Amino acid sequence: MKKISIIIAMMAAAITAFAQTKGSITPEMLDEIKTGYQGTASDKALRNALNTTAINVLAANAENIAMINTDFTDRVKTKGITNQKQSGRCWLFTGLNVLRAAAIEKHNLGEFQFSQNYCFFWDQLEKANLFLQAIIDTRDLDITDRRVDWLFSNPIGDGGTFTGVANLVTKYGVVPSDVMPETLVSNATNNMSSQLRTLLRQDGLRLRETPAGMKAKDVPAYLQKQKTAMLKEVYHILALCLGVPPTEFEYKGKTYTPQQFYAEMVGFDLENNYVMLMNDPSREYGKVYEIEYDRHTYDGQNWLYVNLPVERIKEMAIASIKDNKAMYFSCDVGKFLDRPKGVADLKNFDYESLLGVKFTMDKKERILTHASGSSHAMTLIAVDLKDGVPQKWMVENSWGNTGYNGFLIMTDEWFNEYMFRLVVEKMYVPEDVKKMLEQKPVKLPSWDPMFLGEE
Repeated sequence: MKKISIIIAMMAAAITAFAQTKGSITPEMLDEIKTGYQGTASDKALRNALNTTAINVLAANAENIAMINTDFTDRVKTKGITNQKQSGRCWLFTGLNVLRAAAIEKHNLGEFQFSQNYCFFWDQLEKANLFLQAIIDTRDLDITDRRVDWLFSNPIGDGGTFTGVANLVTKYGVVPSDVMPETLVSNATNNMSSQLRTLLRQDGLRLRETPAGMKAKDVPAYLQKQKTAMLKEVYHILALCLGVPPTEFEYKGKTYTPQQFYAEMVGFDLENNYVMLMNDPSREYGKVYEIEYDRHTYDGQNWLYVNLPVERIKEMAIASIKDNKAMYFSCDVGKFLDRPKGVADLKNFDYESLLGVKFTMDKKERILTHASGSSHAMTLIAVDLKDGVPQKWMVENSWGNTGYNGFLIMTDEWFNEYMFRLVVEKMYVPEDVKKMLEQKPVKLPSWDPMFLGEE
């Protein structure tokens, strides 16, 4: 009996020791790990430098310090640089800049801008309605359900995609920038967005409740009445912060509604005239994908795109630029970007030599591990071709007169690795790609990391 007790005690001790060490850093492992830093003279010099200087500054590649050639064989005519300031509205600035380029060409205008603030007002009201109605539609699900949790995590924001531009201007039209100019809040949206998120989450909880004793047949009308009252409060906040959108205005001696102004200045069907392309090697090419809740109006379309190899997308981009048509373009802008020069080049920074490690992931692996994704939208306006092969590209940015006079230049190698989305007119889309759009889309969840919206 005594022997059995001893054996049991020994087994318990062994199990306890195993539980404490399995998967943890043991003393022996730590000794091995510590050999990763040798404390050599070069290690000490780098450590001293990193104590006073940022990593990206020290990693700047001296062999690539010269300014890139700024000549382009083909370039869309544009006039004026925009500035989204401290807001996440790059998608809106970019979409309106595409329309601006079309209006400038159509009417032979000088420097001109559509009002971003006008469209942003309606974007925020529509997003509030989208959230509240989605809460009503999912109110029978548990609050811990992934979809409900995502809705409460993302009730409203100022990020977005080209789909939002198409839906908003189709429904509400556009106005010149001086008719509804920017405000302090539109230029720095964080504080207003924070208050709207709190209000909408509070409202969302109320919409998941039903008054005691209410008949089931009366619930839908009750919820819509509640939602309307909630949207009145949202409208009040937006009017205080952004101003009241005009229903009519004067422009060059003529009276317009915003819808009439869009029809005259731009005039084409934005929702059906463009095709959205994606280069996502983590998913099958030649397929059409749809993102649930990735829209800006409840009655609008979800983000819908066809996934293609980057070489196919370049063909359409080049054709569009050659025909003087700007495009909505988005990418992972922060990677290997020399902001003062305004140049995105894989050779700009040598982190491997500085830190003594290898970064080996390709584009597919970076997407799958959340290391890269679309973060910023800009207007693609230029390409530099040599014997028909692109060498570099240029986009019109919305960060004011920063970088290369308000533009960013990208090498073709960088374009391959960090370009994700492009929106082109259907006239530049080959027939085989148009045929792909007839497929039933594969619906992806709204929390997919590739589809959080550009900022």
